[in-house]
Amino acid sequence: MAGWYVVSTQPHQEARAESNLVRQGFETWLPRFARERRHARKVDTVLVALFPGYLFVRLDPDVQRWRSINGTFGVRQLICHEDRPARLPDAFVEGLMARTGPDGLVEAPAEDELQPGMKVRLTAGPFVDQIATLVRLADRDRVALLLSALGRQVSTTVPRSLVERSD
Repeated sequence: MAGWYVVSTQPHQEARAESNLVRQGFETWLPRFARERRHARKVDTVLVALFPGYLFVRLDPDVQRWRSINGTFGVRQLICHEDRPARLPDAFVEGLMARTGPDGLVEAPAEDELQPGMKVRLTAGPFVDQIATLVRLADRDRVALLLSALGRQVSTTVPRSLVERSD
């Protein structure tokens, strides 16, 4: 039965691996999102892989010749468990595809959108349950915070997963 599997790619070779796998007849999916990039005093928007170094391939390992994936240019290896490809849970891929917009880009969930200036609560770490002010959304799912510690304001950057909105 066909399902979704994970392919590990060479560094920055997700698009190359995807095109080579499609050329071989495999169905692939490379989830991407738009990100602003600063370079040479310019800001532009680029499309980047949601999971750098990985893409998804749909196949039936009992029918298709899946071992050829490992020899594809741009591919490091098909993720396997023992000697068989490791299948992803259908709910994971379906949930990700449901968040994909008509432009093919994965959209962030809107209901928990963090904005600079709002109050957030730390959910783990040495400052658990502290209320802080969100200064900015940093790169790679990190947020910059301003919190009160030791009688003064302290600036810190923490993973996005460690904060939640404080209502």
